[in-house]
Amino acid sequence: MDAEFDSLDGKIDQFLQLCQRLKSENKELRLQLASAQGEVKLLEGKVDGAKSRLETLLRQIPE
Repeated sequence: MDAEFDSLDGKIDQFLQLCQRLKSENKELRLQLASAQGEVKLLEGKVDGAKSRLETLLRQIPE
């Protein structure tokens, strides 16, 4: 009976460690996602700026 409790105790410890590790990984992934989303917004702004400049240049070309 004690061996079963010890086994169960070990499994619970492993489960708790896994939960803690996954929680930590999830937090890190959320930070990475937020950073990537910020970078995407920055790049979108650059693309929009380049698009506007290109459209301006195209309007200046005589037909």
